[in-house]
Amino acid sequence: MSVNLKPIAGTQNRVIVQAAPAEEKTASGIIIPDTAKEKPQRGTVISVSEVDEKGNKPAVKVGDTVLYGKYAGTEISIEGTDYLIMRESDIFATI
Repeated sequence: MSVNLKPIAGTQNRVIVQAAPAEEKTASGIIIPDTAKEKPQRGTVISVSEVDEKGNKPAVKVGDTVLYGKYAGTEISIEGTDYLIMRESDIFATI
């Protein structure tokens, strides 16, 4: 199922990211309960704005796996899937 989301750039480029699922187990095999799961800081770029007001093109592209700040972006849920809409400047790195 494909969702057609297209962010609108303002003064900065915007990106829509689908967050990676939270870890279910620790490295040693301990199961993490839902109440203790960390918010993921990694995701896949689903859509990017074309250019910002200054004509700058985004540095990331659809399909990139990115690392972003813990509290970056605005969370939305469409058809049961969680997405983040964030400024491109909230992204720290691509993997």
